[in-house]
Amino acid sequence: MTVPIFLLERITTPIGQMLLVTDDQGRLRAVDWADYEDRMLQLMRQQYRGVSIDLRETRRPSAATDTMRAYFGGDIAAIDGLDVAMGGTDFQRQVWAALRTIPHGSTLSYGELAARIGRPRAVRAVGLANGANPISVVIPCHRVIGGNGVLTGYGGGLHRKQWLLEHEHALPVRRAIPQTAPLPGF
Repeated sequence: MTVPIFLLERITTPIGQMLLVTDDQGRLRAVDWADYEDRMLQLMRQQYRGVSIDLRETRRPSAATDTMRAYFGGDIAAIDGLDVAMGGTDFQRQVWAALRTIPHGSTLSYGELAARIGRPRAVRAVGLANGANPISVVIPCHRVIGGNGVLTGYGGGLHRKQWLLEHEHALPVRRAIPQTAPLPGF
C-alpha cells in the first residue's frame, strides 16, 4: 500500500502563522493556524481514517502559498480557484462544497446554509460539518455566522474570524478609538 506524502508549509499572515498542507499534485489538503496544529492533525486523521500519511515539512513555497499571500495582500478572489482535496462524509463534503459558493464580502447563517443544501432542519449537523472543515479560509467556514448576525464559533478563534470578514469587506472594519491625552490638571 502506498503511503501518501503531504507537504506542510508555514507562512506568516497578518493574523498569525498559517499551516498549509498540500499533496504531490499541489492540491490543498488542510489549512489551519500554527496555534491549532494539534487540531489540524486530528482533523486530518478523521478525514483519512485507516490511511497512514507521511507529513513532511518543506520550505519550498507551493502555488497554494503564493495564492494565500495574494489573498492576505488584498486579492480576496485569489483563493476561489485553489484546487482542494479532502475526505469526510458525503454530508460533510456537501456542506463544504456549499461553503465555497458563499461569495466573499457576504455571510450566511447556519440555517441559511442548511436550507441551501436542501436540509433546513439539519442546522446543528451543518454546524458540526462546518467545524470539521479541514481547509479553513479557502473553504470559507468563517463566512457562516449566527442567525442573529453574531459571530459564532471559528476553530482559529473569533478574532481571526472577525479579521477575515473585515478583510473580505463582509463586516465594517472596527477601528480602535484613538486615545486622547488627558487634559492638564486632571
